[in-house]
Amino acid sequence: MESLVEGDLMPILQHRGIKITQTSTRRKGSFGGKNFEFDIIAHNGGEIVLVEVKTTLKPDDVKDFVKKLDPAKTWLPEYRNFKICGAVAYLQANSAAPEFAQTQGLLVIRATGNSAAIINEADFVPKAF
Repeated sequence: MESLVEGDLMPILQHRGIKITQTSTRRKGSFGGKNFEFDIIAHNGGEIVLVEVKTTLKPDDVKDFVKKLDPAKTWLPEYRNFKICGAVAYLQANSAAPEFAQTQGLLVIRATGNSAAIINEADFVPKAF
């Protein structure tokens, strides 16, 4: 799933005005005895988009991911001075997970069989964490 989303991530973010120049996948680490993982990090030198990728997105997945965004600048010190936005990407979703993600200030990316697209309204502005 990460590869499917990552392949389209730069152009779809750039289409939304987020000028991404690089992506990294599967960033894992430990800080203060807590393990963390970010599926995809898209960056450009001044801002990053942290992307959580799920085959089936559930509201609890969104809640868990949002909890990781505030400490991200501590866990990833090289991005301490960057603007951080969050995004969730999915193939299918349970209940109202995509709408819930948007209320949390996240970009919402729907992956299809061979591509991905942001489904937020065109004027949606993601929350900075």
